[in-house]
Amino acid sequence: MTSILTGFTAGLLLITVSELGDKSFFISAILATRHPRRWVFVGVNAALFVMTILSVVIGQFSTLFPQRYVHYLAIVLFLGFGFKLFYDAARMKSSDGLEDECHEALETVNHHANSTVVDASIGAVLTQAFTLTFVAEWGDRTQLATITLSAANHPLGVVAGATVGHAICAAIAVVCGKLMAGRISERWLTVAGGGLFLIFGVVTAMG
Repeated sequence: MTSILTGFTAGLLLITVSELGDKSFFISAILATRHPRRWVFVGVNAALFVMTILSVVIGQFSTLFPQRYVHYLAIVLFLGFGFKLFYDAARMKSSDGLEDECHEALETVNHHANSTVVDASIGAVLTQAFTLTFVAEWGDRTQLATITLSAANHPLGVVAGATVGHAICAAIAVVCGKLMAGRISERWLTVAGGGLFLIFGVVTAMG
């Protein structure tokens, strides 16, 4: 079992890079323009923390299997994610921004707002932020990455690192997220994520 610090570093780096510019990032940004930022931040982070705990618990079920096979599976998953992201980046234009993700998030938020009673109370804001973020993250690449990280690293370290990474991204989102849609290259974010997955794959293979 690797150290807590190693798990923390892996969770922090991978989650921070993977979360910037994804759907839940822009959901947070859009909600922050309609409701008090602090309550959006709390609701979003609560959802991400719960998702992180669930993902780490799922990853820990791997301890029921022979660790040699789990080790090899983690390597395959890390490398597979990495090459998939590089392939996706190669198909993107260098000028591509994050407008598509932002538009998809806007449709999700508007659909939820139209299907629920309009309520600006703190409880309603927390519930909306939590629900939309949790649903957006379920089955997302970052959830799969967290599961894989927890199978190959110390679970407490992964929880701590992923939680800090999510908090950093959520803070950026609620402060200036929508302004980033046209200023950050989706292609380079994808390349950075792919590079990290490959690095973790190599590190896991050497461990």
